[in-house]
Amino acid sequence: MPDLSIYSVLLVATGILLFAFLFYAAVISLLERENRAAVRALLLLPVTILFIAPVFFVEYYGEWPVMGMLFISWFLIILLIFPTRFFERKITRYDPVGQINEKNVMFSRNLLEPGTERYKEYYKEFPDHEAPDDYFRSKPGLLNEHAAFYDPFAFNTASAILNSVKAFHPIVDGDPAQKISDIDPGKIASYVRKWMLREGAVSVGFTETHDYHWYSVIGRGDDFGKRAQLPHSHAIAFAVEMDKEFVDTAPHAPTVIESAHQYMRAAVIATEVAMILRKLGYHARAHIDGNYRVVCPLVARDAGLGEIGRMGILMTPSLGPRVRIAVVTTDMPLPKSSKHDYSHMIKFCRICKKCADVCPSKAISFDDRKAINGVKRWQTDQEECFTYWCIAGTDCGKCMSDCPYSHPNNLFHNVIRTLIKNSIIFRHFAVKMDDFFYGRKPKPAPVFGWMKSE
Repeated sequence: MPDLSIYSVLLVATGILLFAFLFYAAVISLLERENRAAVRALLLLPVTILFIAPVFFVEYYGEWPVMGMLFISWFLIILLIFPTRFFERKITRYDPVGQINEKNVMFSRNLLEPGTERYKEYYKEFPDHEAPDDYFRSKPGLLNEHAAFYDPFAFNTASAILNSVKAFHPIVDGDPAQKISDIDPGKIASYVRKWMLREGAVSVGFTETHDYHWYSVIGRGDDFGKRAQLPHSHAIAFAVEMDKEFVDTAPHAPTVIESAHQYMRAAVIATEVAMILRKLGYHARAHIDGNYRVVCPLVARDAGLGEIGRMGILMTPSLGPRVRIAVVTTDMPLPKSSKHDYSHMIKFCRICKKCADVCPSKAISFDDRKAINGVKRWQTDQEECFTYWCIAGTDCGKCMSDCPYSHPNNLFHNVIRTLIKNSIIFRHFAVKMDDFFYGRKPKPAPVFGWMKSE
């Protein structure tokens, strides 16, 4: 073989870089127990020979094959990663008009007991809800032993955790200390943020509260039917990560354990912080599972934690929808979190539609966002979604499991996320590659052996 020219060296280097990337992808996939992705990455390794082979034929065909291969390779690479976002049309974010009535949320409707005055009054006010609600009530129900994915270990564990969360309900609010601390609120906010991260939150943000953050009416518990809004000017929103291995079993039983587990973690963090602020003399309330006064995804969005995606829930930039969120509202002034532009996630959701494909109940729309309450957004068919929960016995989570943004928060996947953020061409490419490596409709991961009751 003759001495290598600069073109040959660059072509071989390109091949080596591609080989290293694929091998790294295979290793990462094995560590993540994504066997399909690992095998496919390894099967692509021989493709890198195409970058080396032309070098051996230089003495027969000259440099043209090498130069042609080098040009085509880097043209495609640059085309994929070129930062088009600087030239893309901005997506305007509009604030919702009006407030959501918590009585209409499926969890509230599920608590209505046939024959009671509350039940009769609700369906008198909302007669269109009675037929779909009768239908989900005809199914076994969430965590019911007759549900499709019943497991005595998992269902009883999840039930135990959720009952433990209820123990926090009496202490989500309370009277503050008589004297407000003379510590600067900015310093308190900085401390609280770091404390929440230490306690297990993966992201924390601050925002002023707006009318649309609050439910108009309370839909659960002893305060049913009362006004929900409190005189709290600011809010702290935070997210906790759901374990990927548990979520990947969706819609089977381990995913509902993980949901309950993270609701508990969020409850601990939120009630701690609310108590800290009250001890410092400020009014503060924790908003946790089963005891909300605010629409947590909207608060979290405005606090800079993410954007509302196709699933109708919060999409975070590093973990996608694979989080649980909670909020603390307070009258203590808080610094505004820096604004982030997460419109690239909306643009990706427009292209991907994987969650709509895998949804067992077909509750997620394939269409583009529509104007709802004055805001363009996606809205899940909550009746269809919850009815499937009542059939499965779990909170499903299939859409969350298979979302390309739900991959682990590591260097490999963060590079992909960054390229998705920057390039419209790479967004389309990423969807195809995610389907190729992980499958368009991935099968649920097997339930862990130690969790099986049989």
